[in-house]
Amino acid sequence: MVHMFLNGGGMRGGPLHHQLCGAPLVREARTAPRYRFYSVNDQFPALDPVPAGGVAVHGEVYDVPLETLRDSLLPAEPAELEFGVIELDDGSASLAVLLRREYHHTARLTEISEIAAWRTYQEGQRE
Repeated sequence: MVHMFLNGGGMRGGPLHHQLCGAPLVREARTAPRYRFYSVNDQFPALDPVPAGGVAVHGEVYDVPLETLRDSLLPAEPAELEFGVIELDDGSASLAVLLRREYHHTARLTEISEIAAWRTYQEGQRE
């Protein structure tokens, strides 16, 4: 099993949580402050590593079997995202999905770094 950081619909109560196939929650977490955070086409969030000016983004860490990553999680990820390794706020590493560089100029990105939490952003959109 490997640790996977989720910050969108795969979190508890989210519409994609079932794709974890019962993988256990390890803890709520934040990334290290090395990322900008975007809403992609107002459909899903994306982390973007930056050399400076990053924020700590809220999410959850799960202990996920490699087979679940291979068969359920990764095939369901949008084309704008790719698999990567991030740093969490405690200095540990975790797998995550990141914004693909080639989509910086083609996807409709709304920066939500100041909010740093996907659910909080979504709640604000409904008001």
